[in-house]
Amino acid sequence: MSRDTSWSLDLPDRFPDSRRRFELALDGIVREHRVTIAVVFPAIGALSLVASAEGWLPTPLQFNPWILLIGVLVMRSPLVVGVLPLLDRRAGAWIGILVGYTYAIESVGIRTGWPYGTFEYGIDLGPMVGGIPIALPVFFIPLVMNGYLLRELVFGSRVAGTIARFSVVTAIVVGMDVVLDPGAVALGFWAYDAGSAFYDVPISNYLGWVLSAAVAVATLDRAFDRERLIERLRSCPFMLDDVVSFVLLWGGINLWFGNMVPAVVAVGFGIGLVRSDRFDARAFDPRRATDREPGMDREPGMDRS
Repeated sequence: MSRDTSWSLDLPDRFPDSRRRFELALDGIVREHRVTIAVVFPAIGALSLVASAEGWLPTPLQFNPWILLIGVLVMRSPLVVGVLPLLDRRAGAWIGILVGYTYAIESVGIRTGWPYGTFEYGIDLGPMVGGIPIALPVFFIPLVMNGYLLRELVFGSRVAGTIARFSVVTAIVVGMDVVLDPGAVALGFWAYDAGSAFYDVPISNYLGWVLSAAVAVATLDRAFDRERLIERLRSCPFMLDDVVSFVLLWGGINLWFGNMVPAVVAVGFGIGLVRSDRFDARAFDPRRATDREPGMDREPGMDRS
């Protein structure tokens, strides 16, 4: 009796057979699930984190490190898929250097208190090695990448000089940490030995972020061809949906804990996205869900030389 192997004949057709098709497939998945990724996930995340901090969840679910990590990876997916067509050997090498810097500066910070101030983690953010989350680059690099892209989205050619770009991106990244750090401290993610009047976060932390943002900008400038990056940003409607997640997640957490300045700054980032003529907010309006999004007729990577 012969075995029926007809099911296997179609198997190769179910998987992308090239990088370009793989990118197209990922683009389609993110486009189809934008609301789930950028709105539902951060809303549930904010509720679960607050519930964990308040002791409303069963112990196994409170700040479960794997749930935390999976949630972060899902919310990062629009940025990752947006950048994917631009990744080549040069970009991979420079991002590898930035990953190395991320671990190195965190290791120095944990041991010496420089440059962010003396702090320690209160919750495991996924698997930890030497007191440092293995997934640390997943938290750090998208933050600076979002700031890097936000500058282009909001300011465009009005801020084109090298010094001006460095200054604006650094200010955006520090502004994002003004939202992130007070919320994380309120949740108990980490704590500083020397708090301050600014929601128990020392000023040294923000000075440290000036350094890290500058290093990140210099690295990203060398990693990506700026013209191709801008073209991808313009043609990919979901590339900055991670910032939508950021605003909803950390804005909501800060609002719950009464951190009004960080909550207002989060709202400011949201307004900057909505008011930008290159950000398509229609995807989050069910009444206009069938409208054609900018860049729908483009294929990711089609501008690759």
